[in-house]
Amino acid sequence: MDFGTAIKTCFSKYAVFSGRASRSEFWWFFLFGFIGGIVTMVIDVMILGYSSEDTGPINIIFTIITFLPYISVGARRLHDIDKSGWWQLIVLTVIGIILLIIWWATVGKKNKNKHGSPIKLKK
Repeated sequence: MDFGTAIKTCFSKYAVFSGRASRSEFWWFFLFGFIGGIVTMVIDVMILGYSSEDTGPINIIFTIITFLPYISVGARRLHDIDKSGWWQLIVLTVIGIILLIIWWATVGKKNKNKHGSPIKLKK
């Protein structure tokens, strides 16, 4: 899955918490959010004149728009390794962030699990 397809897929499955997501879908969307956050901060500082320490309105709007897709693609990614999407709540702990990154980077199950069939990616 490429960058554009991942973004389109994540927004088309805006609040879909069932099914599975590939590693490429998750990480491309993560990169989109990271780059989008930087771009919106630059717009807030350079164009709108906000301080770099403050969160400007463009960045807040971008964060609100991408929050639910982030949670849903994270849950679907965890489903791919046969874990519940509720495991994302461990992000509230310091060690939980490290564990989630490891799980999100783990190769998904090659066989069907309780969350659906394996992801078939074209090479």
